Amino acid sequence: MRDPYDVLGVPRGASASNIKSAFRKLAKKHHPDANKNDPKAAARFSELNAAYEILGDEKKRKQFDAGEIDAEGKPKFQGFEGVHPGGFGGGQGGFESFTWGPGGATRGRAGAQGGFSGFEGGGGIDEILKGMFGSARRGRGGAGTFEFEADDFPPPPPPRGQDISVPLTVSLSDLTGNATRRVRLPTGKDVEVKIPAGIADGQTIRLKGQGMSGPGEPGDALITVSVAKHPYFERDGQNLRLELPITLYEAVLGGKVRVPTLDGAVELAIPANTSGGRTFRLRGKGLPGKDGAGDLLATVRIVLPDRSDDRLDELMREWRDSKTYDPRKSFG
Repeated sequence: MRDPYDVLGVPRGASASNIKSAFRKLAKKHHPDANKNDPKAAARFSELNAAYEILGDEKKRKQFDAGEIDAEGKPKFQGFEGVHPGGFGGGQGGFESFTWGPGGATRGRAGAQGGFSGFEGGGGIDEILKGMFGSARRGRGGAGTFEFEADDFPPPPPPRGQDISVPLTVSLSDLTGNATRRVRLPTGKDVEVKIPAGIADGQTIRLKGQGMSGPGEPGDALITVSVAKHPYFERDGQNLRLELPITLYEAVLGGKVRVPTLDGAVELAIPANTSGGRTFRLRGKGLPGKDGAGDLLATVRIVLPDRSDDRLDELMREWRDSKTYDPRKSFG
């Protein structure tokens, strides 16, 4: 038999809990009842159990590590302390074996003459297998034989119903966290959908159990959100951007102007001599998010009168001739 550490795939310094976990995982994978079409499953399962018989017993593991017994639990030589007439292991007689046959998994003990007797104990591998595979019951094969019932390997759950997809268009104002929209599903059912605060364009809201019915649980409704374009604002993550038009005299002299936001207009003070393109940040006036609300970024755009004005034209000619300056001198 191979080295039990190699069989269970654990290092020699592995803890008892790691050894037990490795055995459970491999035993479940290679159990003959779970591999009915694999003729080699029973042999692999038997090898796993034999390996755990050594490594799962603290005393036997120490004896194996010390070279006192081999991978089958047999003493490698006679005459060392602890060997008594009639067998190995402090007078208990022989070594234990776990095999798989027509009657199921059988655990026994080999005596000094090579014979086997049924195992009467209820711990160790027996308890692990019962915990893994459900309520194993004693079978006709003797005291050491277990038979596994059909419900030890339950069938998979019935398939869920089909998910359904529904598009939903919302406005920026709907992203404040307080909006709900009524949606009609393909099933004919109307549902109220709460719009999450600050949801991104293209994200999906999942409504559990609102999809198509099926043999198992019903499917889900997937509401895909599209955010409509706003006439004033452009979204930049959780921030909003706004192009703010101001007059020429507001740019030159300064003044207070009203700025729209998602929750009503606010006043913004424009400093004197403000150039076009300057951006003002209105904190907390953007979209709500996990880390707080974003900001509103208002960029100034200077707008001249719709019609030409003689006085303005005269003033600008005078200014051009007497107050010359070059805003493009940095271009070279």
